Amino acid sequence: MPYEYIAIFMFTSMMMLLFTGQRVFGAIGAVGSLAAVLLWGVGGADIPFSAAIGLMNWYPLLTLPMFILMGYVLSESKIADDLYRMFHVWMGPLNGGLALGTIGLMVLISAMNGLSVAGMAIGATIALPELLKRGYDKIMVTGVIQAGSSLGILVPPSVVLVLYAMIARQPVGQLWLAGVVPGLMMAAMFMIYIAIRCAIQPQLGPALPEEERNVPLAEKLRLLSAGILPLAIFAAMMVPFVNGWTSLVESSAIGALTAILAAVFKRRMTYEVFENSIRKTLFISCMFMWIILAALGFGAVFDGLGAVKAIENLFIGQMHLEPWMVLVLMQLSFLIMGTFLDDTAMLVIVAPLYVPLVALLGFDLIWYGVLYTITTQIAYMTPPFGYNLFLMRAMAPPEIGLRDIYRSIFPFVGVMILALAIVMLFPEIALWLPGQVYGN
Repeated sequence: MPYEYIAIFMFTSMMMLLFTGQRVFGAIGAVGSLAAVLLWGVGGADIPFSAAIGLMNWYPLLTLPMFILMGYVLSESKIADDLYRMFHVWMGPLNGGLALGTIGLMVLISAMNGLSVAGMAIGATIALPELLKRGYDKIMVTGVIQAGSSLGILVPPSVVLVLYAMIARQPVGQLWLAGVVPGLMMAAMFMIYIAIRCAIQPQLGPALPEEERNVPLAEKLRLLSAGILPLAIFAAMMVPFVNGWTSLVESSAIGALTAILAAVFKRRMTYEVFENSIRKTLFISCMFMWIILAALGFGAVFDGLGAVKAIENLFIGQMHLEPWMVLVLMQLSFLIMGTFLDDTAMLVIVAPLYVPLVALLGFDLIWYGVLYTITTQIAYMTPPFGYNLFLMRAMAPPEIGLRDIYRSIFPFVGVMILALAIVMLFPEIALWLPGQVYGN
């Protein structure tokens, strides 16, 4: 049997296992290991094993638990509550102001955490009840929370971009910097949409009543300090790294330590906060580790089959598609897979195929990492089975049903598709900042 057919059979088998509800790492790892043994005998088992050992020897892997710990310490210590109070006071007097402030809150949460799930949890538990209590339209604000949480995997320190860097063997620092401008651009686009919508329909986002607006200027200025803390943590971590004073691992440790010190300074580092942060960090880190190990093993077998060359020949040689058309088809496949898989699973499943193919087609892998993050978050929010939709349903109050959640995301998905198109058409939006810092 030609190796091309074997590669297709492997991919199909893996997808069928995933449809049965098997664990992602189990489906990927089992198919890769079994295929290696069947193709090359007992010695074939060394292929995925060697890939796994290579990962275990990769020093930057230590960044994952550090960044995850940093995010959970800040989340569990309720520092995000102070941030929302700041935006509440400063943005509340505007029509739609609290929704605008929620997007700003999500940007800061992203800079503290790097996981979209954490942003959604904070938005759904802190911002959503306040917005509903003040008469905001439940459909619009549900979309605001989901859209804002999507920034978590784009704004540094994005954990997903760290995973992409591991699998694509690209510099994490450049990927982080590449996500800054597109992430801020998307946040600005969300805010422009909310401002225009609430200007046209003020009843969707009424301004705060007069009695809540009368906050003394001294109190307003004091509340601004809540926004300084996450920016200080972000600066303490990123400035030494970007300037070359520390390695990525050292910077991640600085970020985690600074977050712990901030919680201690605020007198919120209780034993319960510390224990919950450690437990959740261990859980998420182990999950990522298993998935990456399985993906690298599967990818090593795919490499041995020459599957990437076969797919390139199919698209370019036989179907005569232009490289840009192939790239668009890749993004469409992400949207389809996003209806039943999360962003990490999508990355590790298609990375053995897409990352080498993108390089063969002549596209920049740093730029493609940004396209990947935007596309998977669009998929994450797309009905009928978008992962974020069900997370939102689990966290939302009873008066918000699944139908409301589905209706809420369409305008924001449209904004994200527009942002994706802009970054695709103008790669310098993603590549300008890494080029300025690293001189590439």
